[in-house]
Amino acid sequence: MLVAEILKDKGDAVYAIAPGLSLAEACGELERRRVGALIVCQDDRVVGVLSERDVVRAVAREGAAGLTRPVSDFMTGDVVFAAPAETVSILMERMTDRRIRHLPVLAGGRLAGVISIGDVVKCQIAEATHEAESLRTYIAAG
Repeated sequence: MLVAEILKDKGDAVYAIAPGLSLAEACGELERRRVGALIVCQDDRVVGVLSERDVVRAVAREGAAGLTRPVSDFMTGDVVFAAPAETVSILMERMTDRRIRHLPVLAGGRLAGVISIGDVVKCQIAEATHEAESLRTYIAAG
């Protein structure tokens, strides 16, 4: 399955925040949106990703004082992207190798959505289930 197909099914909603937002405000946004990461944008450009892991690391290093600092101090700035024409297996490999759970999707240089590890796993389970059902049908017909 392709990234474009996943986005078609799940939607293209992207929850973005500004790099100057405080970490505490970003935590509130993570909670409100019920997501594990937010895309950090400056104007129309992706400049980072803030994940729950980034928040935990910030609090572990800085304590509660870290919550008053800007997201830009703790976000992952080396953003790894996905493209609509990439396959789920390519994404799984990239996510595993880089130890990341969220990939912003760029289409024509514009942010087109976000794919999470949960989306990838859900897709792989659906494909395995479909394959197993096809095999059962083939065996039963034989």
